[in-house]
Amino acid sequence: MCGIVGYIGSKQAYPILINGLKRLEYRGYDSAGVALLDDGIKLYKTKGKVADLEEYVKNKDITGTTGIAHTRWATHGEPNNVNAHPHLSESGDIAVIHNGIIENYDILKEKLKKLGIKFVSQTDTEVLVQLIEYVQKMEKVDLVTAVQLALSQVIGAYAIVIISKADPDLLIAARKGSPLVVGIGEDEFFLASDASPIVEYTREVVYLDDEEIAIMRRGEKLQIKTIRNQEKTPFVEKLEMDLNHLEKEGFDHFMLKEIFEQPKSIRDSIRGRLNLNKDRISMAGIIDFEKEFLNAGRITFIAAGTSWHAAKVGEYLIEELVRIPVEVEYASEFRYRNPIIDKTDIVIAVSQSGETADTLAAMQLAKSKGALVYSICNVVGSSIARAADAGSYTHAGPEIGVASTKAFTAQVTVLTLMALGLAQKKGTITKERFDHLVNELDMIPAKVEETLKISEQVKEISKIFTYSRNFLYLGRGYNFPVALEGALKLKEISYIHAEGYPAAEMKHGPIALIDKKMPVVVIAPDSVIYDKVVSNIQEIKARKGKVIAIVTKGDTVVAGLSDYVFEVPHTDELLSPLISVIPLQLLAYYVAVMRDCEIDQPRNLAKSVTVE
Repeated sequence: MCGIVGYIGSKQAYPILINGLKRLEYRGYDSAGVALLDDGIKLYKTKGKVADLEEYVKNKDITGTTGIAHTRWATHGEPNNVNAHPHLSESGDIAVIHNGIIENYDILKEKLKKLGIKFVSQTDTEVLVQLIEYVQKMEKVDLVTAVQLALSQVIGAYAIVIISKADPDLLIAARKGSPLVVGIGEDEFFLASDASPIVEYTREVVYLDDEEIAIMRRGEKLQIKTIRNQEKTPFVEKLEMDLNHLEKEGFDHFMLKEIFEQPKSIRDSIRGRLNLNKDRISMAGIIDFEKEFLNAGRITFIAAGTSWHAAKVGEYLIEELVRIPVEVEYASEFRYRNPIIDKTDIVIAVSQSGETADTLAAMQLAKSKGALVYSICNVVGSSIARAADAGSYTHAGPEIGVASTKAFTAQVTVLTLMALGLAQKKGTITKERFDHLVNELDMIPAKVEETLKISEQVKEISKIFTYSRNFLYLGRGYNFPVALEGALKLKEISYIHAEGYPAAEMKHGPIALIDKKMPVVVIAPDSVIYDKVVSNIQEIKARKGKVIAIVTKGDTVVAGLSDYVFEVPHTDELLSPLISVIPLQLLAYYVAVMRDCEIDQPRNLAKSVTVE
């Protein structure tokens, strides 16, 4: 989950590296550091954010045309100056940055300590750099070979970048289970955990595959080898990324910007797939495996966090429209519980980043059992997209805020298109119902835009709940996953304890918590079970709970029972999550602002969970 950046070329490296760290800070912000090659290795690192590193290096020598930099999300070892990356070998001749977890680091560390090598940090990363130096000295080999030999002893996940005082014209990178992108410029190379630090310098990139090593020598072409020394031909791709997406563009935070981008991100996720004139939905990944989807015995979603909530909406959609049994699994549980999978199963991995470690491992398990594995993710060239048999991109654009917003609605949009397209092919939906739903879906971006106009109202009401210690979120049917998502958003960025429940389950336990100090958010748009939700609200009011309701515009019944009301435009119940989630995102955002919390970089979290 850490962010790594590297550069070798004719320019000064430090400005490129520090700018890259700022782009990647969503991946971790416990500590930051940089190592520059210029007549030796100059190492600067500190606990805290990239801004703290910038302050630390003021008035220090930052010259050098080769360098590596790192922003950390702590795994092994607490966040402090010593555990911050980069890490040096015992001699100080080699520096390494690392994203991932070395599972057998303790065994390797004990072996190296018995050989007299001294360690200064608590990290698994330091084991890597000490091992590489030891192998190079003992085997009397060049640095690339030493890296290959050392990594053959390593168990775990890594993306590493290495520089050496002995060879200042060389930059080495390797990956297994953690993302790494090489940017190719004019007589220069860039490295990063994703493309965002690279796009302003070059559009030509190579995505490394597992167990590949990139060898970048000044003045030479990119060379790729495997750990087993097999030569590979670099596959150069062209980046399609709007640099404006990486800036706040006048918004106070990326999260707020991304909430307001949802009309566009939903429209972009629909574009090219929904043809109203021809009464057709066309998704390339589905077309290639249409027979398998239509004959599937079961569909299983694997996901984590917000993506799990989107997948839960997908379960409701596919079971209702396509009439195929669906299960939604946490990837971290699925991969370890010996699930029953056969060749008629389809496993769909849902991930914003396309790099979630547990989801990748769950995909590999499903493939080993013979299932078709499909992916829905947002990042072109990501590990999950490449590991799947086929897939669909969400086209949400880069999401920088750690708390996902537009990723959720983009995923639900793609899942809706998938369900409608399959239902039409399978004949499980009438033409009238299909036409109604696709026309409603086409109007969703405009309705989201209308919903966003309540932003100031949400802001004012948020002030009332700044000091609340607990929240309940209740929803039924398609809006139960929205209740889960609303509670997660509040927890993530405001640090207020919140739980989401099916509204009817409230009386089976959570009702014991309700009193006049307990805010209860009820998602109650028009639906076939509207009257049941009204009954649940009456149960809350009988215990003096404070009700914040999300209702369809013009509602009088729920509005009359509630203490605070947010109105949203009418849409079909199946599509209501795309609208009802918007006030919940805004509520979480403004409560966090009132509490003076870190919005885009909430404590202990990182955007891309590339470790188990």
